[in-house]
Amino acid sequence: MNNPFLGCGRFEQAPLTRRDALRTIAGGFGLVGLTALLAEEAHAGGTQGLDGTARIPAKAKHFIFLFMPGGVSHVDTFDPKPGLVTLSGKPLPFENPKLQRTKPGNLMPTPWQFARYGKSGLEISEIFPHVARRADDLCVIRSMVADNINHTNAQYQMHTGEQTFSRPSIGSWLLYGLGSTNREL
Repeated sequence: MNNPFLGCGRFEQAPLTRRDALRTIAGGFGLVGLTALLAEEAHAGGTQGLDGTARIPAKAKHFIFLFMPGGVSHVDTFDPKPGLVTLSGKPLPFENPKLQRTKPGNLMPTPWQFARYGKSGLEISEIFPHVARRADDLCVIRSMVADNINHTNAQYQMHTGEQTFSRPSIGSWLLYGLGSTNREL
């Protein structure tokens, strides 16, 4: 049977393996699903994990993933960039992206102050004084990157591992990892 999608550019590349998808989807949040699978396998084998060490009971019952497109900037909330103070008012220190539609302005630092909170020393902006009290309950990821400067495609890549919506999203993996009754993605 002929595949109508071959040659259209969409499936030219080999599909991701399950392990690749788990590793790359939304910065590795897909590993929550893998953890559930490994826990089931380890449970079947007794009280030891796959590496032979004693298993630690899972504590997570819920997961809140905040994705705020068009929301407040990461630079103003949980991701301080002290270098922006030094570069304030200067143009980008690297070549402008080729796909820009408008000319970027000069760099501008955040007007908000940051402080370290909790045992972890997590840096949080003064915008969130109440959230700062829960610093040790937060997991802040500051390493997200995408291959495309187009926000829509970059968002798809962050949530699914692909620049087009063709794979299970982070929400599917989270439900799967926390024990959804549906074992299918």
